[in-house]
Amino acid sequence: MAEKYFIRYGDGYGDTMTAAEIREEIDLGTEDAAERGKIPPLAADEREYLLEICTMPQKFVTVDPGKEVVVTNDEGTLKVSTRCGVSIDRTTALMIDEKILCMDTAELAHIDYSFKPIKPIIHDEVCAMHHAQLNTIIPVFYGAMPNLGLYTKPDGPVGNWAELLPAGKIDEAREAQEIAVEHAVKDIVTVAHRMYEAGADGINLDTVGASGDADALAAFKAVKKIKEMHPDFPVEAGMAGEFYLGMHGELEFEGQRLAGLYPHEQVKVAEKAGVDIFGPTVNTNSSMSFPWNIARVVTFIKACAEVSDIPIHPNVGMGVCAMPLTDSVPLDAASRADKALVEIAHADGL
Repeated sequence: MAEKYFIRYGDGYGDTMTAAEIREEIDLGTEDAAERGKIPPLAADEREYLLEICTMPQKFVTVDPGKEVVVTNDEGTLKVSTRCGVSIDRTTALMIDEKILCMDTAELAHIDYSFKPIKPIIHDEVCAMHHAQLNTIIPVFYGAMPNLGLYTKPDGPVGNWAELLPAGKIDEAREAQEIAVEHAVKDIVTVAHRMYEAGADGINLDTVGASGDADALAAFKAVKKIKEMHPDFPVEAGMAGEFYLGMHGELEFEGQRLAGLYPHEQVKVAEKAGVDIFGPTVNTNSSMSFPWNIARVVTFIKACAEVSDIPIHPNVGMGVCAMPLTDSVPLDAASRADKALVEIAHADGL
């Protein structure tokens, strides 16, 4: 009887598979990514190494010595206080990141993790950044989401394209998104400028493209303005999904149409905007196996790394880059995904 190995599904459910079954899942996963992204599938030796990673007997695995990478994070200060329910100040959470968890970088963030609601309280956030810089040594970024949806009525100034599009009001939906982009750019640039003055070590635009191609356009236009104002201010941009939804469909940045772009195409747009660290994302399919998901991820991220001229830090939080869709990601899956991303996909960081 063939030996079976413990694996997970994208929803975190544990199961077992034989090596032959895992190999088949890897083949199907890489071929799926290759077909969707119009990129090469993993080579035979890469698939075999991925099989080896998936069948390692240890519960927790790691990269080989000398292949370690740096780690950046998003919502860093909210993970301990909000997600874990520990009542501590955000700047204390940063010190835990640095002095206990040994993070390479940290991120100050507000619980309302979007630039629009942060702009009115930026004076308070500046004070928090000052305090954070006095108590830490590692680079501290400030992060938030473009979150274009917040600019729609009733809380925002423009119509909601998610309501206008089903009603057949295509022109009105597109116009609303175009106006929202300009509002978002102003808010992002204002917050970034104030954080630069406050001594932040960088700005992180997280979950770019969550509201579609207009959301991505707002992020890239804002980055370009930020770099024009402060060329020495590092900008990290993490994507929301593996491709930009064409909620508008006709928007372009620097002559490149945004709708439908995959990671290896997204990163070239990010470079044009002036992004310093690019965070590609590949969606986890919760009903498919970990071997299938990680094969897709590595295929996409390897193609991204091969064309990128800037460091790439794939997003490895819950529900993306083969991480199961659970609040607390199982270490057996997380560590294997990390190892594969670094050693096969050639990620510069995580």
